Amino acid sequence: MNQHIKTVLWAAVALLGAFAVAGIALNRGESINALWLITAAVCIYAIAYRFYAAWIAAKVLVIDETRATPAERLDNGRDFVPTNKWVVFGHHFAAIAGPGPLIGPTLAAQFGYLPGTLWILIGAVLGGAVQDMVTLFFSTRRNGRSLGQMARDEIGLIGGSAALIGTFLIMIILIAVLGLVVVNAMKHSPWATSTVAATIPIAMIVGIYMRNIRPGRVLEASIIGVVLLLLSVGLGGWVDHHETLRPLFDHDALPLAYAIIVYGFAAAVLPVWLLLAPRDYLSTFMKLGTILLLAIAIVILRPEIHMPAVTQFVDGTGPIFGGKLFPFVFITIACGAISGFHALIASGTTPKLLGNERDIRMIGYGGMLLESFVAIMAMIAATVLDPGVFFAINSPAGVVGKEAIDAVAKINSWGFAVTVEQMQQLASDMGESTLFSRTGGAPSLAVGMASIFGSAFGKELLALWYHFAIMFEAIFILTTLDAGTRVGRFMLQDLLGNFNKKLGETSYTPSVILTSSIVVAGWGYFLYIGVIDPNGGVNILWPLFGIANQMLAAIALCVATGILVKSGKLKYAWVTGLPLVWLVTITTSAAYEKIFSTDVRVGFFASANDMSSKLAAGLLPADKASVAPQLIFNQHLDAYLTLFFIVVLWVVILDMLRLCLRYLSGKPVLQLSEVPHEPSRLVENWVRD
Repeated sequence: MNQHIKTVLWAAVALLGAFAVAGIALNRGESINALWLITAAVCIYAIAYRFYAAWIAAKVLVIDETRATPAERLDNGRDFVPTNKWVVFGHHFAAIAGPGPLIGPTLAAQFGYLPGTLWILIGAVLGGAVQDMVTLFFSTRRNGRSLGQMARDEIGLIGGSAALIGTFLIMIILIAVLGLVVVNAMKHSPWATSTVAATIPIAMIVGIYMRNIRPGRVLEASIIGVVLLLLSVGLGGWVDHHETLRPLFDHDALPLAYAIIVYGFAAAVLPVWLLLAPRDYLSTFMKLGTILLLAIAIVILRPEIHMPAVTQFVDGTGPIFGGKLFPFVFITIACGAISGFHALIASGTTPKLLGNERDIRMIGYGGMLLESFVAIMAMIAATVLDPGVFFAINSPAGVVGKEAIDAVAKINSWGFAVTVEQMQQLASDMGESTLFSRTGGAPSLAVGMASIFGSAFGKELLALWYHFAIMFEAIFILTTLDAGTRVGRFMLQDLLGNFNKKLGETSYTPSVILTSSIVVAGWGYFLYIGVIDPNGGVNILWPLFGIANQMLAAIALCVATGILVKSGKLKYAWVTGLPLVWLVTITTSAAYEKIFSTDVRVGFFASANDMSSKLAAGLLPADKASVAPQLIFNQHLDAYLTLFFIVVLWVVILDMLRLCLRYLSGKPVLQLSEVPHEPSRLVENWVRD
């Protein structure tokens, strides 16, 4: 009887989900309620996790909960530490959930709500969550090896070496963009800066409490940490209005960038239990709490989506960024559907903390579904705004004009109504002087979130909600930066370990300091050039971020497909092979556009040549002319990096195909590098709450 009830319930969930998706996809000519987007997402995620993820875990991966994990076998108190599954989930989610699921969907709303929403839902369940789970599993079975090192061990010297170098360089770009977005969010925002700063000592208190004062008391430590975190949010508002304290946390972009660089180095070298894991764990409470609160507000309000399903900008003429719907909606959405950065976390810090293989499905697949839900929330927050307001906030001054009246006239000419008075009132409500041309996605997302929160819980607190949302975005992103820096250190140690075994030891102090310094210096340089860019840096780095991120996901799926074939599981290779084919298609197309397009808003070389011509003709304003040589160099650098990344991707693909053909034809290939089975003897001394 119980089985029949379960069958009926799951059938009802499937029908409701199908009805919601049909309503979203087929609706035309009138607004649609945001509740339909939430309904579709929840139903699809529930079915995917219950059936597809369970099938992959049981049949494709064959997860063994009696097998000792690297965290148990190699426990060293610094990097390999058996950790409570909820703490690991919190760390993993905090590490993977950076700017992508927040900023990507917001920018992609330029094309309308429909293309981005469909990709977020489909891409996550069939691509992103699969990549995260299989990468976490394969790394766990290989002593927590990094993605690049697994490629070298499993595919071969050529493809593996290309993957090692390529993934490391891509990682540097990704972290730099994370830093740039958080700097822009914290710039001249004492509330956000003071709250983010407070999370560091709070995390250290919680880490010491769980390890030394009350070992294993996760619930107690969580309550202490959450209470302190909420107090820090409240105190941030007090600091923002305090005449003496406000200047201490009110900084321009460059000092904040230097502070983040110092923090990134500290996060990479300190023991994981002291700062990284507890900070990410606590940040997860704020992330999930805010997203849950936003979902509740949407359910209460049932707001209408004001953005059209599809806009006229699918032809590539969009004001926010150049490029047609295909392939740039997929590149822009990035982490909300599938993210190569996740593969670095899943093969970096997370497998070194995992206490039992049975948690791989929840942490790997479930963590990605949760991030995809964040992307859906971001899409809703962006598209409930009037389209005219959305484009007024996100369109650069160079496109719509520096003066408010010119910007309004331009946006109205596109068919989206907005007035100067409307924007002035909105800025006043949010506690800002202006909201015109606040590019980058974060401000418009904060306005959307504040509008929803204000309508549900009190419009008189709009300014508070807006600054809370800005602070929320900063914390969301910074936790990804610190974990990314540590993963970059692991990757570089793996790479150097091929030349010097001692340097490859993750706990060898000279190696820790050397590799952490190199990683931080690398992404610190790109962060610096982004900060000094008069256009805000996002215009230069975000397209490169999107392409590099998706290429990295393709490399991860390449490695997973090769391992499946070598493991005698050819019949299951489509699980990773199909999303791989799609990713290769969109990344190759996007890279070709960014390198060879003659459109100055799309092509890196075209943009550099256009700026060079204007500089030579004396047509640039003085402020832009002073940094033009640096910007021209950066555009060329972006182009050559994109070319290098696409070459790396295809080298890995071809080497993986060569490996598979050799294996299927019975020729010798590299042996699987999976460590031998060892029964788990770990007796959990924590409460699995």
